[in-house]
Amino acid sequence: MKMKAVCLLSGGMDSTTLAYVAKDMGYEILALHLNYGQLTERKERECARTVARLLGAKEFLEVDVGYFRQFGKSALVDEKVPVNDFREKHTDVPKTYVPFRNGNLLAMATSFAESRDADAVFIGVQTSDFSGYPDCREEFIQAFQRAVDLGTAQEKPIRLMTPFVHLNKTEILEKGLALGVPYEHTWSCYSNNDAACGVCESCHFRLEAFRALGIEDPVPYEVRP
Repeated sequence: MKMKAVCLLSGGMDSTTLAYVAKDMGYEILALHLNYGQLTERKERECARTVARLLGAKEFLEVDVGYFRQFGKSALVDEKVPVNDFREKHTDVPKTYVPFRNGNLLAMATSFAESRDADAVFIGVQTSDFSGYPDCREEFIQAFQRAVDLGTAQEKPIRLMTPFVHLNKTEILEKGLALGVPYEHTWSCYSNNDAACGVCESCHFRLEAFRALGIEDPVPYEVRP
C-alpha cells in the first residue's frame, strides 16, 4: 500500500517544493491549506489549489482558522501592525511572526493525518526562518514529535518530516527546479495579492534565491530591487 503524507500547502515557494519532494519520495499527497486571515489569503488559496491539482493530490482540504486574526499581534493578520521592508540584521522577533502558528498548524495536520491513517506530516520549516521564528526551530519540531507520539491513537507512528530544516532558500529552489516545481503558481509576498511588493522580507529572500541561480522569478513584482 502506498504511503500517505499530509503536506501543509500554503501556496508558497517552500511548501510547494516540499510537496513535490514528498511526492518524489513516493508519498500519496493529502494537501492541507489553512486560511488564517493573512493579508494575502486570496492569492495563497488560489496558488495552493492550483499546485494541489498539478501534483495530483489525493485530497485537498481547506480549513478556515480565522481566530489568528482575532488574536492579532502579527503584521500578517493585524492591519494595525505594518509589514516591514527587509532589514539586513535584526535581533528581535519579526513583526510577521504569527504567535505559535506552526504549533496550531501541526496539531491540525496531525489530526488530519490520523483521520486518514497517514504515515507522515510534511512542514517546510527552513534555516532562514530560524533567526526570528521560534516555532521553526528543529528543537521545536522534535518536541512536537514527542507530543504526536504521546497523543495519537493509531498503531503506526506519524512522522513529522522537515527535509528543508538545514537548507537555505537557494538550496530549496535548486531542489525544486530539478523536480519541475511550477514556481509561477506560488506566492511568497506578505503584503500583496496581485503583484508581489518586492521589498518585504519574504520577497527579498525569494528574489535572492532566484538571482543566486541566475534565473528570473516568474511571478510579477511591483519592484524588483
